[in-house]
Amino acid sequence: MGSGNPGKRSGTVGVSKKQWIVGALAVVLVVAGAGLYWFQPWKIWQDETVDEALPSATASATASTGASQPATRPSEAPSATPDGPRTLAGGELVSHEHATTGTVKLVRLADGSHVIRLEKLDTSNGPDLHVWLTDAPVKKGRAGWHVFDDGDYVSLGKLKGNKGSQNYVLPADVDPAGFTSVSIWCDRFNVSFGAAELSRV
Repeated sequence: MGSGNPGKRSGTVGVSKKQWIVGALAVVLVVAGAGLYWFQPWKIWQDETVDEALPSATASATASTGASQPATRPSEAPSATPDGPRTLAGGELVSHEHATTGTVKLVRLADGSHVIRLEKLDTSNGPDLHVWLTDAPVKKGRAGWHVFDDGDYVSLGKLKGNKGSQNYVLPADVDPAGFTSVSIWCDRFNVSFGAAELSRV
């Protein structure tokens, strides 16, 4: 009778240990899955290059009418549009949380619309990156990592690629005169990868 009790205790301990191991493994898997979702570390080694030409608003407007244009003799050819794309402001990108280089331009197109153009962008890939037009000052180093959501900002959409030259259209109701900088902003961790001051030209 005395020898039976240790066997029962041993069985109980064995079941509890197995349950503890299964529970611990479940927690590890959940934490690992959440970490992969939030940090997406594989993107560090995956570059996305997107190269776009500066859009021609005049050409787009003509094409959208759908009307055929009468043929003209060389002497009657229409003159070039005097008010083509014009750079209103620009600046060099400075590094924040990740090494970032390239230039940023605020361009007014012939139809009066505006685009932010990133040229020769080179930054790290990452989760949930956006292009923000902001009124915050651009500060170098860690002091500039988190300032861009302190004031007014407009998200121009997700970053199309971490390398290349790309255009981001401003909404029609946004006056670019009220903004002074552009940030490559990581929405998931509320940090700037890099930013540029828009100096008027």
